[in-house]
Amino acid sequence: MTLQIHPVLLCGGSGTRLWPLSRKSYPKQFVRLVGEESLFQASARRLKGQEFAAPNVVTGADFRFMVTEQLAALEMAAADILIEPAARNTAAAVCAAALALDARSSGALMLVAPADHVIPDIARFQQTVAAAAPAAMDGQLVTFGIRPDRPETGYGWLELSAAPDAAFSATPQPLRAFVEKPDLATAERLFAGGMHLWNAGIFMFTTTAVIEAFATHAPETLAHCRAAIEGATCDMGFTRLDPDPWGALDDISIDYAVMERARNITVVPYGGAWSDLGDWQAVWRETSPDAAGVVAHGNATAIDCTNTLLRPTSDAQEVVGIGLADTIVVAMPDAVLVAHKDRAQEVKQAVAALKAKGATQAETLPRDYRPWGWYESLVIGPRFQVKRIVVHPGAALSLQSHHHRAEHWIVVEGTAKVTIGDKVQLVSENQSVFVPLGAVHRMENPGKVPLTLIEVQTGSYLGEDDIIRYDDVYARGQGAKG
Repeated sequence: MTLQIHPVLLCGGSGTRLWPLSRKSYPKQFVRLVGEESLFQASARRLKGQEFAAPNVVTGADFRFMVTEQLAALEMAAADILIEPAARNTAAAVCAAALALDARSSGALMLVAPADHVIPDIARFQQTVAAAAPAAMDGQLVTFGIRPDRPETGYGWLELSAAPDAAFSATPQPLRAFVEKPDLATAERLFAGGMHLWNAGIFMFTTTAVIEAFATHAPETLAHCRAAIEGATCDMGFTRLDPDPWGALDDISIDYAVMERARNITVVPYGGAWSDLGDWQAVWRETSPDAAGVVAHGNATAIDCTNTLLRPTSDAQEVVGIGLADTIVVAMPDAVLVAHKDRAQEVKQAVAALKAKGATQAETLPRDYRPWGWYESLVIGPRFQVKRIVVHPGAALSLQSHHHRAEHWIVVEGTAKVTIGDKVQLVSENQSVFVPLGAVHRMENPGKVPLTLIEVQTGSYLGEDDIIRYDDVYARGQGAKG
């Protein structure tokens, strides 16, 4: 019988250093930053195969339907999706995932991986995971170390007890020490010495071993997580952790809580390509710069530029760089980032500044993703707003009404099933329907193709919180959008 490895994908982060493309409302793990799939989808695909069980996912409530939708696009389904009431870092996420998995399969072998890494060599990564399994089954807490290709200051490092061989084989060995993110001089020394790897934040252990480690080194974390699991509720296939004990948890990483304190630590080297895609300089590095070091996406034109990333995000945009060096330019319809490449880590400071001034662009994309699809505002003016709305096949908006606005829907693709009061009708392409102010209404997509329509809102107040919800297949509360 093939040993089953249970992947645990952590995807609750906000990815602020990749603003404006990654924002709190739609963070980097769900964005197609490199290739045709999102980082989350690539991570799930990487951990798919005969030796892998269905993935377990730990995420926030706002992202739960993004998880199921993106997995479905891969013809995958999660074994469990744990919903964190609030972000509490990786110690709480891993502990809760271990407890939930252990309740279903005592002593199961789990592989914990962030859902926003780039690892293009799937075969080599899976071979490295397989090489780590015996040590993990023997009770070791296994961490994976990445072969460094530069003196990086943005990562923690792992000190080996023996130098890797020339082929950089995935040979488990005792870890000598964890090293905090170093300054440049220290990073250069670590890189030159050949006895240190980057800390990838990828771990493998049995549920028994890691729960025992939490009991020894972080008993309060274990107690609060156990209470959050015991008080969890099942909601549409999601496991909602109890918010009261969860709120008492410290915001601490599993490295600090457990791994740096434990003595049964094994490290397994990984010699293939890897990136955590932590900032725009990493994106530039991973998207094949040309001979001049230029990456020009889509409708971008570089004239006499070097070591520069130009990335428009809309087909309606043309971005032109002239004489730029070491520059990052990312253009979205509502925000533009221009930064020196060496200061890409500071983008999160810009996000904080935007939040402080109340700019919606700090956290919210112009395209708002909902459980049923998405919408975006095309034009906003005094007492009116025009939106494009896309509804997934088989999906439905809530049964709702508005105090302050009326709506006019024009179908441009697909067929809408529209309920207004007691009347239910089908509205096809090039047809329209009017929803009077105060009318109870619902829109559904009964077809097999996406439903696209233009919505014209008119009224004295057009905010998304002007909603009374009577029924919702997604079990959202009053005031939730859509």
